[in-house]
Amino acid sequence: MAKQPMLKFVQIDRDMPAKRDAGKRREDFDEIYAEYADAKAKEQSSRCSQCGVPYCQSHCPLHNNIPDWLRLTAEGRLQEAYEVSQATNTFPEICGRICPQDRLCEGNCVIEQSGHGTVTIGAVEKYITDTAWENGWVQPISPAQERTESVGIIGGGPGGLAAADVLRRAGVQVTVYDRHDRAGGLLTYGIPGFKLEKDVVMRRNEQLEQGGVTFRLGCAVGEDISFEEIRARHDAVIIATGVYKSRDLAMPGSGLQGIEKAIDFLTVSNRKSFGDTVEDFESGKLNAQGKRVVVIGGGDTAMDCVRTSIRQGATSVKCLYRRDRANMPGSQREVANAEEEGVIFEWLSAPKGFAGDDAVTGVMVQKMRLGAPDASGRQSPEVIEGADYVEDADLVIKALGFEPEDLPTLWEQPELAVTRWGTIRAEFTTGETALDGVYAVGDIVRGASLVVWAIRDGRDCADAVLKRLNSGAAAIAAE
Repeated sequence: MAKQPMLKFVQIDRDMPAKRDAGKRREDFDEIYAEYADAKAKEQSSRCSQCGVPYCQSHCPLHNNIPDWLRLTAEGRLQEAYEVSQATNTFPEICGRICPQDRLCEGNCVIEQSGHGTVTIGAVEKYITDTAWENGWVQPISPAQERTESVGIIGGGPGGLAAADVLRRAGVQVTVYDRHDRAGGLLTYGIPGFKLEKDVVMRRNEQLEQGGVTFRLGCAVGEDISFEEIRARHDAVIIATGVYKSRDLAMPGSGLQGIEKAIDFLTVSNRKSFGDTVEDFESGKLNAQGKRVVVIGGGDTAMDCVRTSIRQGATSVKCLYRRDRANMPGSQREVANAEEEGVIFEWLSAPKGFAGDDAVTGVMVQKMRLGAPDASGRQSPEVIEGADYVEDADLVIKALGFEPEDLPTLWEQPELAVTRWGTIRAEFTTGETALDGVYAVGDIVRGASLVVWAIRDGRDCADAVLKRLNSGAAAIAAE
């Protein structure tokens, strides 16, 4: 049996002045935690069976070489483990924190399938990369040779930043245009800090900026700069805007005060975590403190909203979802976390309207049951007649998913082809669009999806752009 790590306990003299003792307590805690985390990482990594068919790797969108960096971690070779992890993943410490491992690598672990509990791949990935930062193993971006070609990237989310990283390492001049005052997209303003600490995201942004990536923040394409101007400035353009248009509910009372969009609620909460002064939070408009909160939706964004509401001090938090738990699109791990924190889930419940005069006082709910499967094989919810009720609420948050903005119209680019869903039509592996030299990656192509898929798209697209630039350079040299 493996020897368990011995944890040291620190005796704290409560009579000592707090300021004098705080640094020592923090130092002691860090030491204890580091020892414990190292032991747990080695313990979990050693559980990997090193199976001949690594389903964990094949079910990772980035095809990370998970078995190899688990083996290296188990052997205590953390720097090598980090290098293997970083070779295929631009942001391993971010994926380790927010990837739905239960649906990807960990859910397909052979040990998990055999009933012995999965290897905690995400936690190990987070640990080895955090350790790499702490020990200075994360090298700054330093291209071997600078190139004259430039690429403009519209959108500073995970897809755009992943592409920027690959291109900059190849010596390409990169400019990222983003509408927000901080880069990161949903990593910065969508995902709550308790799931993804903001200093982790800012650290990567700083690495890119120090490595030569130019950021034009607070720059809305179509308003502050035209799309044509960006095309004229660069040899290629990558569209990585994501999808930010919130789906809405057209039903009685939907215009009442106190009914808010999830993206607005989460953005304000994240701005507060940066120390920003946010009027909508201070006024209580987008602040759950002391309120009865009802969140409508069943995806990961809904889970972010309910858990944020708990942390803001809501008196009660309920989540309405029209299907049952088994059919919920969000992570089951997130649902379990939310329940532990006090969130109540009302399954098979859908809104039919809102009560109140000027401000919302409740959600009119109709109970549902699952009927016959639809064309996709998923059971369709049906209304149970006579089972309606009103759920009291002071704040209602609509977390119904996101749709793409109408970019061809907003950017005056009618030749930018889109699908029937409004996403940009692009080649699957390269991201090439109908416009010459214009590419697209991430959610604006896939629809609302996972961060890890955006990273994969950004890396693949950057490789395609480099191939284009190299062929152009070769043609010039041959003349």
